[in-house]
Amino acid sequence: MDTPPLPEPLVVGGTEIPRGTRATVRLPIAPLYTLAAMSMPVHVVRGTRDGPRLFVSAAIHGDEILGVEIVRRLLGLRLLRHLRGTLLAVPVVNVYGYTARSRYLPDRRDLNRSFPGSPTGSMASRLAHLFMEEVVAKATHGIDLHTGAIDRTNLPHVRVSLDRPESVALARRFRVPLILHANLRDGSLRQTVLERGVPVLLYEAGEALRLDERAVKIGLRGVVSVMRSLGMLPKTTPPHVVEPLVARSSGWTRAEESGTLRLTRDIGDLVEAGEPVGTLTAPLGDASTPVVSRDSGLLIGKTQLPLVYEGEALFHVARLDEPTTAEARLATFDDRLSAWREPVDADH
Repeated sequence: MDTPPLPEPLVVGGTEIPRGTRATVRLPIAPLYTLAAMSMPVHVVRGTRDGPRLFVSAAIHGDEILGVEIVRRLLGLRLLRHLRGTLLAVPVVNVYGYTARSRYLPDRRDLNRSFPGSPTGSMASRLAHLFMEEVVAKATHGIDLHTGAIDRTNLPHVRVSLDRPESVALARRFRVPLILHANLRDGSLRQTVLERGVPVLLYEAGEALRLDERAVKIGLRGVVSVMRSLGMLPKTTPPHVVEPLVARSSGWTRAEESGTLRLTRDIGDLVEAGEPVGTLTAPLGDASTPVVSRDSGLLIGKTQLPLVYEGEALFHVARLDEPTTAEARLATFDDRLSAWREPVDADH
């Protein structure tokens, strides 16, 4: 995919990064009230040849640490010696939340509802503005890495707007089991980036404050695959790539009463509407209530806590466009993933 060249020189945080070099720029952000200095690290890797500029961001929600590990492994690949274009990698956007093991900023605002931000607004607004001006404004494409919330885990999948062809093309190249249509949310990074004309996708996998090796591996493979498709890394001839499943909608099944939950199905399983997928029991009672799925489709998320209240979300099902081929495609996807190895050079 050809990308019009962006203006030179590339300057991030007042630091010029010439072609053929790499640098870590620490963008100053508000100090703690103890006056301890804080900064947002941006790792910039530039090839000798011009090309796309891709930003890869993680930990916009500070407790979503899985993406931080993906970025760490990405930056360690020797394959980047053959980079064409520029990689702008931000492993921890919400530095305050990350250090506090919290989803939010110290003022309890959600950074992913604060874009595009303002240089004179709240703490969240200023952080969002800095990221937009110093990272997004320098990029032609973007990948934002996320996980489920605390005590909720997600099947690895990509969320995009299916009415945005360039973003859908990126999603297909990411090589995940599922592409899920997700409406844009006011103040989100994805909405704001798309409004600036930058194709972006959102990777969802795993659980907050937890590392999941399979989800990390899928995420790293996905970023590398997108970079190859953009011409940023040498192309290879991989085995037949499994077309991802597509879902235009999804829904949560909620608890009809309080109790102790035991699910008999797991993420990645196909379920039918009305199918029993678990039970709810009282701590001291013999009676149990079946939990049935509200929807037919692919189970892509679930609570990790067995103790639930009436009305609480239990599991998340994606309603598939092509359910009849789902089982075979999921099995083939896992076979391909098992055979994949982290690339170390241009021949891998």
